[in-house]
Amino acid sequence: MTYKIAILGASGYTGAELVRLIASHPSIEIAALSGNSKAGQSMAQVFPHLRHLDLPTLTTIEDVDFAGIDLAFCALPHKTSQEVIAKLPRDLKIVDLSADFRLRDPQAYKTWYGNDHAAPELQEEAVYGLTEFYRDEIAKARLVAGTGCNAATGQFALRPLISAGVINLDEIIMDLKCAVSGAGRSLKENLLHAELSEGAHAYAVGGTHRHLGEFDQEFSALAGRPVQVQFTPHLIPANRGILATTYVKGDPKAIHKALEIRYVNETFIEVLPMNEHPSIRHVRGSNFCHIGVVADRRDGHAIVIAALDNLTKGSSGQALQNANLMLGLPETEGLMMAPLFP
Repeated sequence: MTYKIAILGASGYTGAELVRLIASHPSIEIAALSGNSKAGQSMAQVFPHLRHLDLPTLTTIEDVDFAGIDLAFCALPHKTSQEVIAKLPRDLKIVDLSADFRLRDPQAYKTWYGNDHAAPELQEEAVYGLTEFYRDEIAKARLVAGTGCNAATGQFALRPLISAGVINLDEIIMDLKCAVSGAGRSLKENLLHAELSEGAHAYAVGGTHRHLGEFDQEFSALAGRPVQVQFTPHLIPANRGILATTYVKGDPKAIHKALEIRYVNETFIEVLPMNEHPSIRHVRGSNFCHIGVVADRRDGHAIVIAALDNLTKGSSGQALQNANLMLGLPETEGLMMAPLFP
């Protein structure tokens, strides 16, 4: 059986990544593509690297015919996404890549994103889309909220350690290096080549990054008490990738063992041998996440490092992984491509 899907916001990076992944998917057909600012153009005009594909012309969201569509991916900005999704057919399965349904508490959403939620009844329905940890709920869901790419990377490193009780929850420091595509495709002065290349800088310093809302929500629920991590992201002059270096207090061997046990049957999560650490160049263009543990020179301390591609495992690959579950398809279908190297 072939399922028909629509991609809303197909003219952005995550939309294009969805097209790239789904193009070779044996059970999914792209039936509609929207991109309001590019409506009327072909995907070949907007993304020449996709010109070999026979794809629908981009339209406005209002012109998408949802009759016969089994699932829609919403690759739209936050705030816009909730307004659009609230108007979609109630029987349509949806995977949202924005931030609009990630936080279960509407007040937390207002705190981190600065506006009241426009569809709180849908927020109650949404399932958090970190596939490896919400697999059963996702398979039964109508609406799945994709995680933030930074939030996913940090959670892959830390969730098993919190659950296993092998780290001090009050001493977690997370340093992320983030590629520029995570900021989206909109024109921004600070993302111009001359402004960004040959340098790197911290941003959202001091606990203001919005993905902290996800860390607070998920880690506190796991621990059964409030957990707040120190978190500083850094923008680096790379197109793809996130490298999360996390400093924790606990026995390094116990930490490594907890990760091995939790991920032993997970196709997309690779735990490296003890004292080896990953690189974003080894996961580029793939749906894999590599995690390494290195013992610190101080007894009872460890460094946990996770690497993934923000556009694939951190966003569009995760979205397709979730869609596979929602449609009753093998979870790995369309996602087993090897990383690009060099």
